[in-house]
Amino acid sequence: MSKILIVEDEEAIADLEKDYLEMSGYEVRIENDGIKGLEAAMNGEVDLIILDLMLPGMDGYDICKKVREEKNIPIIMVSAKKDDIDKIRGLGLGADDYMTKPFSPSELVARVKAHLSRYERLIGSNQKSNDIVEIRGIRIDKTARRVYINGEEKIFTTKEFDLLTFLAENPNHVFTKDELFREIWDMDSIGDIATVTVHIKKIREKIEFDTSKPQYIETIWGVGYRFKV
Repeated sequence: MSKILIVEDEEAIADLEKDYLEMSGYEVRIENDGIKGLEAAMNGEVDLIILDLMLPGMDGYDICKKVREEKNIPIIMVSAKKDDIDKIRGLGLGADDYMTKPFSPSELVARVKAHLSRYERLIGSNQKSNDIVEIRGIRIDKTARRVYINGEEKIFTTKEFDLLTFLAENPNHVFTKDELFREIWDMDSIGDIATVTVHIKKIREKIEFDTSKPQYIETIWGVGYRFKV
C-alpha cells in the first residue's frame, strides 16, 4: 500500500484529500505545519507528498528543495497562487506537478495514481535484476553471492561459491582438478590439487542430501568432476 504525506495547514482541505485517497486504497498521513511536514517527509516511509505552499513554520518551496536534496519521490504542489511564476518556481525546485486551488479531489487522486505509476516504472527500469543460476533445487544468486538449497540459504566461503557457480554454469562438462584449480584459484596447481578435492567435499556437504551418492557434483574417476543436470 502506497503511503501519501499531505502537508496542508487548512484542516478541512487536508481531511477531504485524505478521505478521497483512503477510498482509493492509499495510506495517508497529515501534517499541518511546515517543519513537522519536512520531518515526516525526510524520516518517514513516504511514497508521494502533496505539498501546500503557504504553511506555518516553513513554506512549501523550502520543503520541496530540502526533500529533493535527499529523495526522488513524487511531489505534487497545491496552492491558491495562480500566477505562472509560482508554478515555474515550484516546478523548478523539483516538484512533479502543480495544482491550483480549488481543484477536484477526484482529479487529485488521478494525478497521484499517475505520478506513482510513473515513479514505480522509473524505479523498476533502474533496478538491474540479479544474475541467477537455478538448477534442480539449487538457486545461486551471483549478484548477492548467496546460495539457496530448496529455499534454505547455505553459507559458502568465497572459493566454495566460485567453484560451485563455475560448475553449475558449465553443466555436464567434465573438468580435471588441474583445470578447476587454474580457473578458481587463477594459478597453476603446482601439485596442490588436493585443494580442489577438499572444496568439492565441503560443497557436497552443503548441497547434497547424501554425500555418498551425490546428485549434483559427480566424480568422474581418473578425470575430475562434472555438475550433472
